[in-house]
Amino acid sequence: MKKILVPTDFSDHAHYALKVASEIAKKNNGEIILLHMLELPNQAGDAIGSGHELPEIMLFKNAAINKLEDLMDDECLDGLKVSEIVQFELAFEGIMTVSKKNGIDLIVMGSHGASGFKEMFIGSNAEKVVRNSDVPVLIIKKEQSTFNVEKFVFASDFTDEIRKPFEKVVDFANKFGSELHLVMINTPSSFKPTHVAHEIMDNFVSKFAINKFSTHIYNDTNVENGILYFANHIDADLIGMSTHGRKGLAHFFNGSISEDLVNHAVRPVVTFKI
Repeated sequence: MKKILVPTDFSDHAHYALKVASEIAKKNNGEIILLHMLELPNQAGDAIGSGHELPEIMLFKNAAINKLEDLMDDECLDGLKVSEIVQFELAFEGIMTVSKKNGIDLIVMGSHGASGFKEMFIGSNAEKVVRNSDVPVLIIKKEQSTFNVEKFVFASDFTDEIRKPFEKVVDFANKFGSELHLVMINTPSSFKPTHVAHEIMDNFVSKFAINKFSTHIYNDTNVENGILYFANHIDADLIGMSTHGRKGLAHFFNGSISEDLVNHAVRPVVTFKI
């Protein structure tokens, strides 16, 4: 987690994400790249493409640069290597482009919470980033006094296709000194006897070097509720899950728990692409 990308729209929630990103960077001797996307009307985009910058475009660009300069003076960034990017592109495409181009290890984004993925990149853009990013995406919902991940819940069905992203989960947990609470949610529609579920999980974790972990079977009417109630029950610091590209989040949950879980979880959520 050496290179951390923080997209910002200068909102409070984007600042909550920046504070968390700065903590992670300091713990990992990392750096932060601040990104602000300027989405332009078509004719303005055409002008940029032809090498002509219209006066009003320059006005927006300079205003954004000034805001980023102010943000770089934030005390949470003291002692960190920080760079800034202002890019003319749709938010989702821009975040993906910058992430790939700069070899980003982690994207940290703010979200407005229960109102859901409604605005800017807290809107459909955040969902697209979560769904399509090849690197882990950490979504911050509210201000965190400190970002300590002592209890890290990872919910899965622990099938073979989860093995590759799970390497990143283990790396994340070990770096933060977290106890990994691995949970399989048992629902009426996909019920497994407890001994079968434990056998699946035991076989799965035996292939990994996890510093601290425990396994749990949790019964509920559906997977989303099961994850949320379990996380509340143990007072988790972070919820993790795998994403499945265009099929949406956590496809192994017989469908998509995407926005539901990310919207309803007040706790930070981190996603890892299968």
